[in-house]
Amino acid sequence: MTTFAAVLTCVLLGTLAVFQLFLVLGAPLGRFAWGGQHRVLPRSLRVGSVVSIVIYAFLAAIVLARANLVSSGIPEGFLRTATWIVVAYFFVGIGLNLASRSKPERAVMSPVSAVLCALCAVVAVS
Repeated sequence: MTTFAAVLTCVLLGTLAVFQLFLVLGAPLGRFAWGGQHRVLPRSLRVGSVVSIVIYAFLAAIVLARANLVSSGIPEGFLRTATWIVVAYFFVGIGLNLASRSKPERAVMSPVSAVLCALCAVVAVS
């Protein structure tokens, strides 16, 4: 179950990274991100999307290492704590997405954050 949860987490994070890349490139999908105020993101929010891609990669690496799917050389205690921080990150993301003024963002990103939170919790308790 841990392997499945970790792989599915990475698939979802990869999908989110592609979505963010589309936003960076000017795709008119802004109603699903960053509060939904812009159809096409302005430069400052595009930079935020680039940062999001980097964060997603970092989170995926933590989850994969905790699930023992990649060798990291990071002490187990640190990985355990880091994975719970990832769970907390997605838990906070649920609330932030639910608080968005954008109905599309609330409808799509809140459940995605909830699924990621649950999957990472499965990995964290392993």
